[in-house]
Amino acid sequence: MTTARRTARPRARWRARLRGAAADRGSGAIAVVFFALVVLGLAAFVVDGGLAISQRERAMDIAEQAARYAAQDLDEAALREGQRPAPINFGNCENRIAEYAESVGMSADDIAASYCDDAGTAVNQVTVRIRLTYRPVFSGILFSEPLQVWGEATAEAQTG
Repeated sequence: MTTARRTARPRARWRARLRGAAADRGSGAIAVVFFALVVLGLAAFVVDGGLAISQRERAMDIAEQAARYAAQDLDEAALREGQRPAPINFGNCENRIAEYAESVGMSADDIAASYCDDAGTAVNQVTVRIRLTYRPVFSGILFSEPLQVWGEATAEAQTG
């Protein structure tokens, strides 16, 4: 066998492989694009899910602190008369919540939607509901309206 024949066979095999590979060109790029979109979608849900959890926790924290702040406003006249447990001044509760909510930087709409719930609680307990409004980072493309979360907490006035 001559050297020309030995080199001709591998070249022919190589050319045949290249012709077969030409039909598969670009299929890897399609898979990469598909998986990149899947990873971006999952990342968007992770980021927006974390933001939702964070906003709920923030609403709960603000509600707890606002309830404590409202519970500090005691009805002094009733307390001096010897009424026990220490009664809260519910007439000023909404103002106390608004004052605290403004100090933590809540929006005016969220402050207006937040309220005291004194129904069904003792004279020395106050329940506060706080609303926070936020926009999702990535899934905001799908939601045209901002999302709202609520936090609720109860505080009890104690004297001692």
